[in-house]
Amino acid sequence: MATTTVSFDELTALEGRELGYTDYREVTQQQINTFADATDDHQWIHTDPVRAADGPFGAPIAHGFLTLSLAIPFWTELLDVTGVATKVNYGLDKVRFPAPVKVGSRIRMSATIATVTEIPGGVQIGVDQAIEIEGGTKPAVVAHGLYRFYA
Repeated sequence: MATTTVSFDELTALEGRELGYTDYREVTQQQINTFADATDDHQWIHTDPVRAADGPFGAPIAHGFLTLSLAIPFWTELLDVTGVATKVNYGLDKVRFPAPVKVGSRIRMSATIATVTEIPGGVQIGVDQAIEIEGGTKPAVVAHGLYRFYA
């Protein structure tokens, strides 16, 4: 994994650029339990390893929104923009969770800068992101993220 580092002035030239892949991260039961506590979502498919072993996935799975939230640290591995006053995670246009992430799975993210738009005081980029499961056939998350950079 190599981080792409660009200056604010170089952002507009990135449209269509593939940023590659992050390093893999393991999703642990402790992470899942902490996320369940933070969101008050203690559904057994996430937090009860014994019951989940007999459930539809054969093991506990991460919350889809937990997996999606890992796009934040993954994103910082892929792109660093220098010469900005503020960086803002502006939101998401579309998100899907095609495959569950079982506890102990390793995941990573790839990203392509799909759009670059000038906005008052800065630049907004639209990024096609996919979080994949090591050895999996479908991604765990596909999303179109929006990020803003202000000079």
